[in-house]
Amino acid sequence: MAAEGASSRRRAWVMDVENTLEEADATVEVSLWQRHSIYRIPACIKDLKPKAYRPQVVSLGPYHHRDKELQPMEEHKQRALRHLLRRANRPPLEEFAAAVEEVAEQLESAYLNLGEKWRGEEGRERFLEMMIVDGCFLLEVMRASGVDRWNAGHDYAPNDPVFSHHGVLYMVPYIRRDMVMLENQLPLLLLQKLVAVETGNPPNDDVINKMVLKFMSPSSRLPPAGSRLGLHPLDLRRRSMLYGHYQASRGSRDAPAETDIIRSAVELYEAGIRFKKSNSDSLHDIRFRHGVLTMPAVSVDDSTEYMFLNMMAFERLHVGAGNDVTAYIFFMDNIIDSAKDVALLSTSGVIQNAVGSDKAVAQLFNSISKDVVLEPESALDAVHRQVNAYCGKPWNMWRANLIHTYFRSPWAFMSLAAAVFLLVMTIMQTVYTVLPYYQQDQGSNSSPAAPAPM
Repeated sequence: MAAEGASSRRRAWVMDVENTLEEADATVEVSLWQRHSIYRIPACIKDLKPKAYRPQVVSLGPYHHRDKELQPMEEHKQRALRHLLRRANRPPLEEFAAAVEEVAEQLESAYLNLGEKWRGEEGRERFLEMMIVDGCFLLEVMRASGVDRWNAGHDYAPNDPVFSHHGVLYMVPYIRRDMVMLENQLPLLLLQKLVAVETGNPPNDDVINKMVLKFMSPSSRLPPAGSRLGLHPLDLRRRSMLYGHYQASRGSRDAPAETDIIRSAVELYEAGIRFKKSNSDSLHDIRFRHGVLTMPAVSVDDSTEYMFLNMMAFERLHVGAGNDVTAYIFFMDNIIDSAKDVALLSTSGVIQNAVGSDKAVAQLFNSISKDVVLEPESALDAVHRQVNAYCGKPWNMWRANLIHTYFRSPWAFMSLAAAVFLLVMTIMQTVYTVLPYYQQDQGSNSSPAAPAPM
C-alpha cells in the first residue's frame, strides 16, 4: 500500500510538471518577466543595510501592507480617501474601483512574488482596495505639498498631522524618503487611472511624470515632453538623473586590468588634475578633457544613502534597467578614500555636504559600494582610461609637482622668483667677467704679424 501511495504521488508530480511545460516557452517567459518592475530585496543585498530598504512611516503597495510599525498611518490614509472623494464631487467610490479593476492584472504583475493572500477573488478585492487607498493617499500628500494642479483648495484641518502646513514640514519628508524604497512602490499607472476618474479628464504620461517628480525632487530636471510613463516613483527619480550622453570613448578598449581603478581625488589633484562642477545634474555628464575632470554636483543628505542603495538594487534586479547609477557609485568610491578627498571635491562644488563632517560623507560612499556588481565595459570606462593615461605621463606629474611646490602660496612663488633672478644675475655676471678676456684673446690672434728683417 505504501508503495502504491508513493507511486501515485510521483505520478501526480509528473503530471503537474507536464502541465506547466508551456510556461517554459521562451516567448511566454519573456512576456512574464517584462511585467515585473517592483521587487522584494533579496537577503544578499538587504543584509548589508536592512534599514535602507524598509519604509519607516508609510506602506505603499502590498509588500509592507499591515506591518505593525506602519499601522499608525492607516488612519491618515482613510481620511485622505474621504477628502479626495468628497472634493471630487463625482459618483462614488465604485467608479474608482471599476477604473482600477480594468488594469488590475497589470498592477498585480508589476509585483514579483505578490503572495497568496492577494490571489483569488477575495484576494483580488483586497488588492484593489489597498491600491485605491494607497494611491489616493499619495495623491493627497502631493496635493498638500502644492504639486497637484487639479486641487487648488485645502479642506484639511489647520492642525492636521499630515496634510497641514505643519505636516508638510515635518511628516512629508519621511513619506518622500519612503517613496524611494524599492519594496514600497506604487505603479504610476495606478495614479494615472485615479486622476482620470477624479478629474474626468484622463491625464497623459507627461502630466503624471512631472507631478510625481516635482514632489520627489523639486530641483530635478523635469522629463522632456513625450517621455514614457515611469514604472514607479523610484524609476522616475532615477531616470531624471540620467539624461544626455556619456563622453565618447577614445583610444583602445584593451587597457590592462589594473587601469580600471582610478586614484583618489587628492592623488589626482597632486598629479595635476583639476575638478570642476558640470553645468547639469545628470550622472552622464562626467567628462575628462585637458586635465580637468568635470562632474555633476551631488547633494549628500540623510536620504542620499537610501536613494542610491535602492536605485542600485533596482538596476540589479530589473533586467534592462542598465548600470548607470551603479557605475557612478563605483566611480565615486574610487576617488573618495578619506575626508581629504571629500573636502577637495566640496571646494570644487562637486559635493554639497548636508550631513556634517567630511568623514561621514567618505564613509557613506565607501559603504554603499560594498558588493557592487559592475557590468563589463561600464559606461565610465572611457573616463577611467583617460584619467589613468593622463596620470601615467611623466611630464604631467613633473608639472604638477612644480605647481604644487612653488605656486601654492605667494611666498613660495616669491622664493622661486628670487632664486631664478639670482641665478640669472650670476650667469650674467660670469658672462660679463669672462667676455673681455675672450674679446682680448680674439683681438691678439687676429692682429697682423710683424715683417721679417732684410
